[in-house]
Amino acid sequence: MKYDIIVLGSGPGGYVAAIRSAQLGYKTAIIERESLGGICLNWGCIPTKALLKSAQVYNYIKHSEDYGISLEGNSLIEMEKVVARSRAVAENMSKGIEYLMKKNAIDVIKGTGRLIGDKKIEVKGEETNIFVADHIIIATGARSKQLPSLPQDGEKIIGYRKAMTLTKQPKTMVVVGSGAIGSEFAYFYQSIGTQVTLVEFMPQIVPAEDKEVASTLQRCFKKMGMKVYTSTSVKSVDTTQNDKCLVTLSGKNKEEVIEADIVLSAVGIKTNIENIGLEELGIKLSDNKEKIIVDDFYRTNLEGIYAIGDIISSPALAHVASKEAITCIEAIKGLNPNKVNYNNVPACTYTSPEIASVGLTEDKAKEMGMDIKVGKFMFMASGKASASGNRDGFVKVVINQEDDKIIGCSMIGDNVTEMIEEIVLARQSNIKAHDVIDAIHPHPTMSEGVMEAIEAAYNKAIHG
Repeated sequence: MKYDIIVLGSGPGGYVAAIRSAQLGYKTAIIERESLGGICLNWGCIPTKALLKSAQVYNYIKHSEDYGISLEGNSLIEMEKVVARSRAVAENMSKGIEYLMKKNAIDVIKGTGRLIGDKKIEVKGEETNIFVADHIIIATGARSKQLPSLPQDGEKIIGYRKAMTLTKQPKTMVVVGSGAIGSEFAYFYQSIGTQVTLVEFMPQIVPAEDKEVASTLQRCFKKMGMKVYTSTSVKSVDTTQNDKCLVTLSGKNKEEVIEADIVLSAVGIKTNIENIGLEELGIKLSDNKEKIIVDDFYRTNLEGIYAIGDIISSPALAHVASKEAITCIEAIKGLNPNKVNYNNVPACTYTSPEIASVGLTEDKAKEMGMDIKVGKFMFMASGKASASGNRDGFVKVVINQEDDKIIGCSMIGDNVTEMIEEIVLARQSNIKAHDVIDAIHPHPTMSEGVMEAIEAAYNKAIHG
């Protein structure tokens, strides 16, 4: 029961750590209490995209005449089949991780793990066993956060897990929180015919994004018929009134009570660090006891114990956890990897239109007193956007005047989550804005918008 490396948790941080560990010749095991792939593959990134694809197909059908195609009869959403497809996609992805574990000779230990000292982990499953490793990597992820005013009961007040497995479509829904999770579910349910009310405590929806991006998404949501409240909090939810929830909203100097069949709480995440032996072993935590403190290569204060992903103070994103995993393992091997550059992490929201961003927003750069140029290209001037039937959105690029480097980019529009990597790579490689202009972009594509936005910053735009 002795290993070189044991990984606790099999999400996009954990399973990537295990695979890289095995690639480097370590005898490796991974501990998982549920399904391989963690939240991302089973209850997050992947199955939500499957739901959103169903919504996209449904909307294409509803607007088929805009493309010169007439369909007879009414199109219907069958929630059970939509959910079944989403779950099948997640299951197949989890099976893919099982295959990768076997391919890389990684032992999968089913059960709940707890650190018990001397680099040992006790695992309780069908039976209880103790495993020992030279190195233990904690990658236990996070779960839906619960607020006192929104106690989830799994029936009327739900979290994201229940939201992606509802087999009966609600007629009305209140979504609380407009980050990526809240906005994506709000879009999905509004798209398939549920009347959604989106409630955000901050002054704008998608609070981490550029304010023009937020206002564009809000306008698109309202065009769909969604109701959007900003600078508003949920004071209480009364679930005792027959089949309805009575939601009391407080904001902008007034209170309002609205009815809904379902309330979805999407107010953030809470780390899974309870009851895994951290405090007993003296592993240092943040002041609020929510995060594990690590160094640049994910070492805790205890030798041989590491932590990655949502449980440390870095962006809670799957691709960040995966990068941390590889960096952690390669540091253990002595390969001297570069530290993860947290200033160059792309963020994506898969609504329609999509949102993608990296680096500083225009407002943040101005707050920092930077001398900047800003260029913007509206997709209404894009031939590809016009041909595809959705011209909403734009690309905005923020450039440092001093050295012609791109310090930030925000995009909203069709497929922009596939476009942001051009800017990420340019920033990672210290490529200047003019170098991006000089690179020939294929026509017609949405990616031309990146070139056009930079051209606009220097008054060189041809189509903007």
